[in-house]
Amino acid sequence: MEKTIARQLLDSKAVCLSPEQHFVWASGWRSPIYCDNRKLLSYPRARTLITNTLIDLVNRNFPDADMIAGVATGAIAWGALVAQHLDKPFVYIRPKPKDHGTKAQIEGDLSMGKKVVIVEDLISTGGSSLSAFDCILAAGVSVLGMVAIFSYNFDVARKAFENKNCELHTLTNYDTLIEEAVAGNYIDEKDLHTLKQWRLMPDKWGC
Repeated sequence: MEKTIARQLLDSKAVCLSPEQHFVWASGWRSPIYCDNRKLLSYPRARTLITNTLIDLVNRNFPDADMIAGVATGAIAWGALVAQHLDKPFVYIRPKPKDHGTKAQIEGDLSMGKKVVIVEDLISTGGSSLSAFDCILAAGVSVLGMVAIFSYNFDVARKAFENKNCELHTLTNYDTLIEEAVAGNYIDEKDLHTLKQWRLMPDKWGC
């Protein structure tokens, strides 16, 4: 299934690979890859496949979940779709409290859930995802773990999740994706070296 999901990301252009003309992330990192899983929402077949596979991850790994939480903004729709199919309450977590009204950071009624599973669309360094994890914990609710569509498999993210004792399951990952990109002729095999080197030192690459 990892290969199938990776192919969906490539087919929908949710993932774009450009080993020669680099993207610049919000963090300032230069990268030969850019991922925006919100684009998948425009493709009904891909949307259904992603939603059903996320549901399967939740059911297999967190059968005791009472509530689903999505991380704003990219995973709000995915979390809501999963919660709807599982008939469970849903909340979403903002990156920071809003500066008006109730000044809430968690939108929805968190009191309806005792055991929460967080849905994320993308794991890069893990910083924003684990910030959402901390926010839920601070509200006094148990977090069983997190499911996500795609992970870059950075060591820094793996260590961060281990340090937080947050269980993470993803539908696909960077290694699988670049293999599928070669198999599907999205890139040339000669580009594999560049793509693998970037993953080892993303913060220094292209400087």
